[in-house]
Amino acid sequence: MPAENPAALDFLLTRRSRPAKTLTTPVPGREALHTLLTAAARTPDHGKLEPWRFVVLEKAALTRLADLVPTRGAALKIAEDKIAKAHAQFADADLAVAVVSSPKPSDKIPQIEQVYSAGAVCLALLNAALAAGWGANWLTGWPSHDAGFVTAGLGLGEGESVAGFIHIGTETGTPPERPRPDLAAITTWVTE
Repeated sequence: MPAENPAALDFLLTRRSRPAKTLTTPVPGREALHTLLTAAARTPDHGKLEPWRFVVLEKAALTRLADLVPTRGAALKIAEDKIAKAHAQFADADLAVAVVSSPKPSDKIPQIEQVYSAGAVCLALLNAALAAGWGANWLTGWPSHDAGFVTAGLGLGEGESVAGFIHIGTETGTPPERPRPDLAAITTWVTE
């Protein structure tokens, strides 16, 4: 029998993201954040390519990104309510980590598998933050998919994209449980 880790399994069975708008200070310091990033970097990456990287966004950087949102939103003709929501995502935050999908050329590892790995890094960072007692949330939104925003705001290079913004802080309240998937409806058992 494999060695069990009931505490880890219980955490995974009960984990719950915290809405980013409910997070406040204090936020993890650099040493604590280094531990969370180290945990996230242990994600399987299909060939040791490390097809992702981190951009840590502290308050001043988040304010700068918030200020960029209206300009990019207007250029893209995004609806005012969506611009306001994206602006708040950055303006109201105190710490976020942009997980950047950065696929590497490879004859063995398809690009899609490298992108999946970046998504796995997002979940690993989210879970590491929650396990360490912080509130955390994984957000995207139209700015994360806008080449103009991620180039000007984050300095992303060609072929790079944002897999997610992981907001981390002190939670101000526990959200109510939400409905979970019906496993019987989404699971197929193949026996032969």
